Amino acid sequence: MTDVKVTVYSTGPSCGQCFMTKKQLEAKGIPYVEVDVTQDENKGAHEYITEDLGYSQAPVVVVDEHDHWSGFRPDHIDRLARLNAH
Repeated sequence: MTDVKVTVYSTGPSCGQCFMTKKQLEAKGIPYVEVDVTQDENKGAHEYITEDLGYSQAPVVVVDEHDHWSGFRPDHIDRLARLNAH
């Protein structure tokens, strides 16, 4: 079994796509860490996803430096679930 480490960069509880992404990850048994980029203490994370990765839509889901996306993407979550199962 491959342990997939996922970070979900969200814009807080009012973000519908963030909510759906987290719900789908949980349903597929994929552990994740959430970072709310609207919080002052996460300013560096906000700069990382906007400046380094170039995203402007939340959530931003990062598996590793080559595997990341933004928005609610059930296709990518299903792919991670398949990786996690092997």
